[in-house]
Amino acid sequence: MSDSIAVENDSKYYSEEAGTLSLMYHRFNENKYPSTNIRMEIFEKQIQIIKNKKYKFENPDDFQKNFDKPKNEKKILITIDDAFSSFYENAWPFLKRNKIPFILFVSTEPVGKNGYMTWKQIKEVEKEKFAFIGNHSHSHQYLIDFSFEEFRSDINQSINIFKKELGYNPVFYSHPFGEYSLDHINFIKEKFKFAFGQHSGVIDINKDKYQLPRFPINEKYGDLERFNFVIDLLPLQFKKISPIDMYVTDNNPPNLKIDFFEEQKNIKNINCFSDEGNQWEKSKLNFIGNSLKINFRDKFLFRRGRVNCSLNDDGWRWFGIQFSVKTN
Repeated sequence: MSDSIAVENDSKYYSEEAGTLSLMYHRFNENKYPSTNIRMEIFEKQIQIIKNKKYKFENPDDFQKNFDKPKNEKKILITIDDAFSSFYENAWPFLKRNKIPFILFVSTEPVGKNGYMTWKQIKEVEKEKFAFIGNHSHSHQYLIDFSFEEFRSDINQSINIFKKELGYNPVFYSHPFGEYSLDHINFIKEKFKFAFGQHSGVIDINKDKYQLPRFPINEKYGDLERFNFVIDLLPLQFKKISPIDMYVTDNNPPNLKIDFFEEQKNIKNINCFSDEGNQWEKSKLNFIGNSLKINFRDKFLFRRGRVNCSLNDDGWRWFGIQFSVKTN
């Protein structure tokens, strides 16, 4: 079972596609939380940038139906995590007025508490054909620190609540903090059709359906100059990554190897940056044929380790990796 992801990716093929670029938002006009907030005036300008570039917003229903088909034109998929009240009060009226599709990921435990949407509000949003609800666990805790039984219980509790409140469990799931292990992935595969992380990158037919990338957009990483760059990015496709398990325990730092397709040109022009040792620096790369090995300088010291790689090839291509790191 542990090889299921690699086997699935081996069955894929290189495609000249523009991909689906997913954006991740949290709070709107909650200026005291800059790491998760976006100001509405900036958000509206970002939406206008997307429209000016003639990119189409991806309806989540079309996303799931057409996932295995190459995208001839760039699509933008908007996702919002946590169902904060500020989304309902500030972003929801704008999105509704403009009929912009999105997925709202809801953790069931905080629903109705101070600062969070109520089930009545969630149901109001969910009625619209362009608005989709996703599952974001029950507790929104650091699930990687739970025992597997606790993790499974948390997800099953959220599923039961969704079925009670909405009549169904969503097909979309979002990993809290983007943290997960292979055991998590294999369980999530039994309950959902797709799952999103918090590593950056552009979705293509070769990306694993349960480790889908998203670009976080907030006050720190949401300025319009960066947004203009991000929104134009193309997928950097690969066959598979090892290790398969993104949970780093005794193997810190991990032996990271990425296998690319033969059709991908200019592989050796890839640049990567990584944050081992809590320092973002250019990664040490070793190319062997169509494979890339990253030689990490140090251990990952924070609970999440990140690698971002880019290639300027008929436009900028990008993919990111997030490891969940055992810290105790």
